[in-house]
Amino acid sequence: MSYVTYTTEALVCGSFDQNTADKSFLLFTRDAGMLFATARSVREERSLQRPALQDFSRIRVSLIKGKTGWRVGSVEALQNDFSLATDRQMRSSVVLIYRTLRRFIRGEEASPELFAFVVAALDVSLGVPIERQLFDSAVQVRILALLGYVDKQEMPSAVGNAEVIDLALLHDLALTVSLTELIAKATENSHL
Repeated sequence: MSYVTYTTEALVCGSFDQNTADKSFLLFTRDAGMLFATARSVREERSLQRPALQDFSRIRVSLIKGKTGWRVGSVEALQNDFSLATDRQMRSSVVLIYRTLRRFIRGEEASPELFAFVVAALDVSLGVPIERQLFDSAVQVRILALLGYVDKQEMPSAVGNAEVIDLALLHDLALTVSLTELIAKATENSHL
């Protein structure tokens, strides 16, 4: 019996040890959504996949759908967002984005628009110096809106309309308050 191999880009949102040298990874993929995939012997020192499969990494991965779930085939490291962050605030933005994905995405449902937005938001958060609290809130609200937790009509235009969040429009204290309220409301609605 032959198995089908899917090659896609993914974000490593978490990892869990299994057995002696195996590890399970929570991957947010462009083409299959959030899924668990197992890699054999990845915790051994001689493993060639270990450097690529670190938490907070962007990877290109070949996944094999088997009887018992997804398996990791080959892996190519693109970058590690956490290690590219130069200061504490950048690292906290990266962690917040990954935590939001891990908390609110459930199931294997493709969402290329959300994946593209998250990658763009990670690039922006690692780039120019920005107002971190406002940026983090805006990214969270946009992710929640793309997942259906926030009504798009309630979102401020600076957050909801553009492909990537417009940093020039994110300098308003009232916007921070409204974004914080939207996040609280969405968290209540998620029942988590």
